[in-house]
Amino acid sequence: MSFIFDHVAQQVPDIGEAVTWYRDLIPGTTVLYQDESWAFIEANGTKLAFVKKDQHPNHLAWRVNNKELQAIAAKYDQEIVPHRDNTHSFYLEAPGSQWIEIISFEGSDWEKSDRE
Repeated sequence: MSFIFDHVAQQVPDIGEAVTWYRDLIPGTTVLYQDESWAFIEANGTKLAFVKKDQHPNHLAWRVNNKELQAIAAKYDQEIVPHRDNTHSFYLEAPGSQWIEIISFEGSDWEKSDRE
């Protein structure tokens, strides 16, 4: 299996404020996506997601392909959830109450941009 580290997600009360703060702090920060409910930025090669507390937990995300996603979900008896950007994922709770997202970009809005 090929696990590729993808991003860190942090719950924030104000998405726009978080994006502005990181853009001001880290030169060259790129906003990959932003709306009122979540944002995705890249800062010096590291991807960060800002999420609302009621929508996603704080988590580390590992990217796999669709076949691997299905195999891992079956192994851990998890339901794969489609997202509005056509990614698919599920969460696992790791020791220490850390949440891990296993995500596939295949067929998503991110698949093409991820290869460029």
